[in-house]
Amino acid sequence: MITARAAASFDPVGRSVAIARAFVRDTLQGWGYADVVDDAVVLTSELVTNAVVHAGTKADVLCLRADDGVRVEVADRYPEREVPLLGSPADIAGPDRENGRGLLLCAALASRWGVEYTPTRKNVWFQLDLPNRAVGTRSAGPALPTALLPVTDGRVRVAVVQIDRAGAVRAWNEDAEELFGYAAEQVTGKALTDFAAWPHTPGTSTGIVEALQLSRWEGTYGIRGADGRVVPVYASHLRVRDTEGEPSTVCLLVRDDERAVLQTPVRPPAADPAALGENRSADPFEVFIGSPAPDDLDGLLQRTVERARDMLDGDSAFLLLATDDETELEVRATTGLPSARQRFARVPVEAGTGRYGSARMPAVHEDLAAVPGAVPLLDSTGMRSVVTVPLKVEGRLTGSLGVAAESPGRYSNEEALRLQFAADRIALAVESARLGELERLRRGSLSFLVEASDLLAGTLDRDQTLALMAQMTVPTLATWCAVYTIADQASDPYLSYVLHEDEERIDGLKALLSKINPPEPVPTPGARVWAAPGEAAHQAALRISMRDLGRNGSPHTGGGLGTTLSTAAAVGGETVVLPLVARNRVIGMLTLGKPSDDHFRQEILELAEDLSRRAALALDNARLYSERMAISRSLQRSLLPPGLPQIPGVEVEVIYRAAGEGNEVGGDFYDLFPIRDGAYGFAIGDVCGTGPEAAAVTGLARHALRLLAREGFGGPAVLERLNAAILDEGARSRFLTLLYGELWPQEDGSAILKIVCAGHPLPLRLRQDGSVEPAADPQPLLGVMDDLELYEQTITLDPGDVLLCVTDGITERREGTRMLGDDGLADVLATCTGLTAGAVAARVLRAVERFAAEPASDDMAILTMRIPEQDKR
Repeated sequence: MITARAAASFDPVGRSVAIARAFVRDTLQGWGYADVVDDAVVLTSELVTNAVVHAGTKADVLCLRADDGVRVEVADRYPEREVPLLGSPADIAGPDRENGRGLLLCAALASRWGVEYTPTRKNVWFQLDLPNRAVGTRSAGPALPTALLPVTDGRVRVAVVQIDRAGAVRAWNEDAEELFGYAAEQVTGKALTDFAAWPHTPGTSTGIVEALQLSRWEGTYGIRGADGRVVPVYASHLRVRDTEGEPSTVCLLVRDDERAVLQTPVRPPAADPAALGENRSADPFEVFIGSPAPDDLDGLLQRTVERARDMLDGDSAFLLLATDDETELEVRATTGLPSARQRFARVPVEAGTGRYGSARMPAVHEDLAAVPGAVPLLDSTGMRSVVTVPLKVEGRLTGSLGVAAESPGRYSNEEALRLQFAADRIALAVESARLGELERLRRGSLSFLVEASDLLAGTLDRDQTLALMAQMTVPTLATWCAVYTIADQASDPYLSYVLHEDEERIDGLKALLSKINPPEPVPTPGARVWAAPGEAAHQAALRISMRDLGRNGSPHTGGGLGTTLSTAAAVGGETVVLPLVARNRVIGMLTLGKPSDDHFRQEILELAEDLSRRAALALDNARLYSERMAISRSLQRSLLPPGLPQIPGVEVEVIYRAAGEGNEVGGDFYDLFPIRDGAYGFAIGDVCGTGPEAAAVTGLARHALRLLAREGFGGPAVLERLNAAILDEGARSRFLTLLYGELWPQEDGSAILKIVCAGHPLPLRLRQDGSVEPAADPQPLLGVMDDLELYEQTITLDPGDVLLCVTDGITERREGTRMLGDDGLADVLATCTGLTAGAVAARVLRAVERFAAEPASDDMAILTMRIPEQDKR
């Protein structure tokens, strides 16, 4: 009877085979069929390969669970391609052929198997029966004397936490409250990721979210307790579903040193002990290796050191991996040692002189007290005797495995041979997993750098660039970071930005870094260790601890002690500095830090160095852009009038919009200035083009108008001399349309204007009755002909009248083929009767902006003058 089913389809690509294997493995383990997982995975791999590689079609995999076993079906979409059978011509080709091997394996491994054809698909299935086993028996270990049983401090507590589909805590038992300090109501509904301390390494390992989605998972991580400390736990996750089909994950958690309660026992291989050889009879290495996932390097290494320690009955064990140049060893897994302090620390391969100072050879140290420094990793750990052996692949050093004990004289050459035999068996698997991790890390690093480059290229703002640098670094590469900037070669580094993954620690970290001297701006590439923050935090914590000690010798809980100790823990690990070098100049430093004696792994430092180069260039580009914009704004502001004068009896309003990002002034300009007592000049013009070139002619025109008008020249003479000055510019000259006028307010409340319109859109006059008419006649523009004959026209603005002057950016506003034009502008102005000068200008601008959806591509200027009505009281 079929009790459960799981199905998936896989595309006809090579990677689908590995994905199908993982699907079948997770499904069967989730059903509790670990006894047949290996056979099922092997058969599935062969059949899916036949489908996606040889048949070249999608593969449909169906897993069926029954009480007595499991059935797996693999179907492809190529029914015309017959399956080669035993004794067929294909079989005669020999055992090295590339097709049909899956059926041979089915015949050898499966309880039953068969092939089914339909007009559209071919289905190959196999069934694996469960082995007979006594009720309640799963696996068992040997009977041990009481003295050899694991020691616990007291009652063993097993926290049971149920996580729903969204990753939130649904259930939290009493043991979880005791282990971690949170009551159930404090955590229910919150995401497990809020409490789980999971490694942040880009491109490697499985994250907590992914682990919760697997049908079964075992491993080690941490839970942040209510007191802020991380409790190392060993976890066993099982994904289940309720009667309504809703999935959830049940997590069983114990303290890491009590992992034997949950850890799945590993069955030894069914081989003849006599054939194992004398070195293997006591501890077959299959038990030593365990069964971690093939791509889980951390799990493989951790299980290796734990089995090594147990195999030699040691107090601690460690495994180090060699760098690519084989000059250093990096700590990757330890047990029985302060792993938080040692992880990713580096030690030299050649620790001293002589044969036993090198990690390339097996070594036994009977008493480390007699040879201090022989094994740097064990300094100040209390370990006295140690045996270390190399891990080698094809004669190349790939790592080192060691087991240590607290008592001297515990190990001899016999233990070294046993450990070396184990190391030889595990070396290839470790190197394969390491290369796989390195490849994933490199892929993750490339993705990280591409995304970082895109983000940094998307802004030219200095402050935003600093924030992006920090946010991309924390927490992906480091726990906290600080960015120092250098304004110029004569300036000292300045602390510009600080970020910590815990926002509550940012202020304390910033205060700490502000009290110490910044790192030296050394241009040498690469990361260098900076010890000052850790030392400063440690000293501050000691001073406050001594100051806050009470009479009974216990520290007060209040005051600054908690904050300072928190800051000390935040910067207590390794701190490195990377120079920010751009255009052969050090413009700052990027500082990265780890908490609680953590170390950076070399791959992370190399990734940080790549990021620092990109960030330095982006930061320098932002600096150059800021300087350019500051200069540009300063020059552009000099082209605008400093302010509008107050004209008695006349309301004046100006609105100016320059086209182009960051431009305050373009080809359009305006001016309003006093000429002499009672007389005022005004101008509005448009230089051909936009941008800095047009702005240069703008400056020439505006300053020439003021100078010539104040010399007493009339409107035509002013424009004729300006025309000559523009032509004298030669190739830099530009066409210029200009409306220039002089204004005389009168005692009766009116105003007299004399206007010259040189090629400019005509000014419009709005009367009190709502009529609109041009206020001048068109005349030739400037910058084209040497000899101009211009004349001025005189008009009188009565109380309530409005004079509207605009540039062609207003009248030539377009939406597709439509254009606002002079008539459209006149229609808008006709609706402005009774409005103030400011309201008229605002309504015109609003009408122009609403006329088209696209941003304006030309400069726009609006100058309105209105004669207010006389007070009739």
